[in-house]
Amino acid sequence: MDKIRIAKVERVVCSKLNGSNICTLHLTAHHLIFQYEDQSLEEMWVPYPLISLVTRLPQTLTGKNPLTIRTRTFENLLLSFENDIEALDVFESIKELTVANSITQLYAFSYVPNPPLPTNDGWSLYSPREEFSRMGIGSRSKAWRFTDINKDYSFCPTYPARMVVPTRISDNTLQYAAKYRSKARIPVLTYLHRTNYGSITRSSQPMVGLTNNRSIQDEKLIEAIFQTHHSPESRVTANVYGSTCTNLIIDARPTANAVANTAKGAGSENMDYYKDAKKAYLGIDHIHTMRESLAKIVEAIRETKLPDESGLGESTTTVDREALRRSGWLRHLGAVMEGTALIVKNVHVNSSHVVIHCSDGWDRTSQLSAMAQLCLDPHYRTMKGFQILIEKDWLSFGHKFLDRCGHLSSEKFFLSPAEGNGGGGGAEAAQAFFASVQNKFTSPGHLKETSPIFHQFLECVRQVQRQFPERFEFNERFLHQLYYHLYSCQFGTFLWNCERERKVDEAGGPPPFESTVSIWDWLNTPEETNKNRNPDYDPSLDDLGRKEGKPDMGVLIPNSKDIRFWHGLYGRTDEEMNGKFMVAQAQGSVEAVGPVESEQDDPVFSPPSIISTQSLSRLNPSVSSIVGQRSVSPSNPLSPIRHDEEREPEPLQTLTQRQQSTGIRRSPSPFAKSNAATDVFSSGGMRSMWGRLSTNASAALSVVQGAVEDVTKEFKKTGSNQEPREGELRSRSELRVWGEGDGVGSSSSWNLGSPPIDYSTATTNPWATTTMRENLPPTSSGFSDNPWNSFRQTQSSTSLPTRPPASKRLSDLFGADSQGLPHDPTISESLPKSPVMKEETKQVVESTTSARSNSIPTDKPLDPLGVGW
Repeated sequence: MDKIRIAKVERVVCSKLNGSNICTLHLTAHHLIFQYEDQSLEEMWVPYPLISLVTRLPQTLTGKNPLTIRTRTFENLLLSFENDIEALDVFESIKELTVANSITQLYAFSYVPNPPLPTNDGWSLYSPREEFSRMGIGSRSKAWRFTDINKDYSFCPTYPARMVVPTRISDNTLQYAAKYRSKARIPVLTYLHRTNYGSITRSSQPMVGLTNNRSIQDEKLIEAIFQTHHSPESRVTANVYGSTCTNLIIDARPTANAVANTAKGAGSENMDYYKDAKKAYLGIDHIHTMRESLAKIVEAIRETKLPDESGLGESTTTVDREALRRSGWLRHLGAVMEGTALIVKNVHVNSSHVVIHCSDGWDRTSQLSAMAQLCLDPHYRTMKGFQILIEKDWLSFGHKFLDRCGHLSSEKFFLSPAEGNGGGGGAEAAQAFFASVQNKFTSPGHLKETSPIFHQFLECVRQVQRQFPERFEFNERFLHQLYYHLYSCQFGTFLWNCERERKVDEAGGPPPFESTVSIWDWLNTPEETNKNRNPDYDPSLDDLGRKEGKPDMGVLIPNSKDIRFWHGLYGRTDEEMNGKFMVAQAQGSVEAVGPVESEQDDPVFSPPSIISTQSLSRLNPSVSSIVGQRSVSPSNPLSPIRHDEEREPEPLQTLTQRQQSTGIRRSPSPFAKSNAATDVFSSGGMRSMWGRLSTNASAALSVVQGAVEDVTKEFKKTGSNQEPREGELRSRSELRVWGEGDGVGSSSSWNLGSPPIDYSTATTNPWATTTMRENLPPTSSGFSDNPWNSFRQTQSSTSLPTRPPASKRLSDLFGADSQGLPHDPTISESLPKSPVMKEETKQVVESTTSARSNSIPTDKPLDPLGVGW
């Protein structure tokens, strides 16, 4: 191998959290192998794709040449070499072997089990027809059908070849509906409830855009999904007694993200067009936030795992739990768990249907869909059922494992000090530090797609497994093995982005997956099955005919407040990671908006002032400029407001206080319960998400109303001589006219229903950029009569004219200083004068305007051009 500069290095000091040992380091084509001198220690094999960061440090004062290796399993290794040449050769060899240019260079394409595995049916473990038939498709329910519209992946490249859609919808309708969904990922069935026939369907976001586009075919498709209970061809039982049908469209994103996607041509459903349904936003953040959150955890753990630079000491520091809390990881897990509980209750208790989507429908959608099915169906809590669930909702529906896991790595993750600077000094260490910082800000484009989405799913499964230890056939080790081989690239299961890439070779050869081994073949061996079996598993608890105890029909409703770090995954103890107060840490507020029933209730379709452009700019800088161009005042939609006076959305606690202070009362919600104990959407004493959903529309309104109240109270000071600060808003009662005494731009001009203005009490422009002062020297008539000019000649209230002649006004407007347009107050007076309007043009304008002005009543102000509104 040309990439291996040195194959073996002896007497290397390998330091880990539990101590340091001398070993022999072997470099093979796919692994780092640590063979310890202490024969009682087992060899350690590290696959190259498992390496996340390698840093070559300057020589220490003791003459050692250290090399630090971080792995994706949250281990930190400090290798100390006696020779600088050996350290450099090992560093360069690991970099060449880890950074792959093609997926075929990964270990899975050369891995051959020895001895051979007893089974080799892992790639055929999941059969769409068998799995959906188990749910009742084609037997108990005729409301759904299989379609082969995507059999060659031409309809939707990221969807499976075999899909299930409503029987009432033809393939021709699906062709039109596909144009309205991002990446043509239309709503298709992923789960059918075994008793009440409620369904879970998944899709991508609709292409609504700023013009509020709609698709009749998409609306009919979702309507057919919500009416599968009433299909005449289906033998479907009635709803559960006492339940209320509450069909839901779940948008997993925060509302600000939905607005940002609207500006890019996508967005969220307009509920005016989707009848018999409501919509809820779950507020789960995007992939970049999740990546940054996990990076903070890694940094907190790394600080506790670095031994001393001699390589012979032991780390005794503890994990900074405050740093772990600031990562927000538990809050993100809680958001997924809360959304899972919402879906489970709506399908199982309300016998209703749920459509789930985020942006493209392969990250947050897969998390919510798989977690909900895990809680609804006991079959998915068995070893084989869980494997089928991953194959169905993650692999076949196109989660981008290759991009999200970053299997091909990058040279960005290999840091080395500058060459030729000599032995260990502070300059070399500083140079290495600045190099690492620079690499963080110059990451390649494909690294921006990495995110621990499947990792989060495994942690959520672990949360439910910990809450219900007797309801899972597999144990914690089973999940840990899945996480390890997610990044080891030893098996081909998690190497591709979608089913098409796994089954179709671009060159026309055999399917790529046939060159690799499925991870299910290895996990289903008798040895692994015995290690991964849960000894506390009691399948009788999920028996539908069980009479003793309190039957729950095999449905689990997780507690979204009981969230803890999976300490075993991070290689720490429960006390180190969680302490005794972790439940309180998981109580961070999760944005939940809904139920949205119409466009008026949807914050995505609300005026831009309700959702702050400042928050949008953090998501997409271009969105803030689009939304901010035409912001409106809540009190007067026609009046402009300053962008720097827009507010961030307030938290729900503040919104409640605002409602109490302003006297605004929420309208009753069909989901609101007077007694919290009887709320079917509450669990474990936590505040019901439906309680949040029902308050959001009035809460958003209260923010606007509260802003107006605050501004009014601040500037309305009765009996006070204090002048308001420059550039800020005034109360509605104090707003008079834009011009002093000219009647132009008055409040009646903006509000046609208001009474005429009393010019004797008129004030200056409340938005004027220059404060009015007494005894201002008179200026030229062109400036004194310009209604847009902030420089005004002070006149007594008794001398104000009732109405200036239209001809005089126009001559002032189109005089030598106007270029035929009204004066812009933001332009300095010292700008050069423009030529005078041609005499013949001026006469025509004056004659036309004079004639029209004679027909306009004098008690109504004119517009700036003197032609009326």
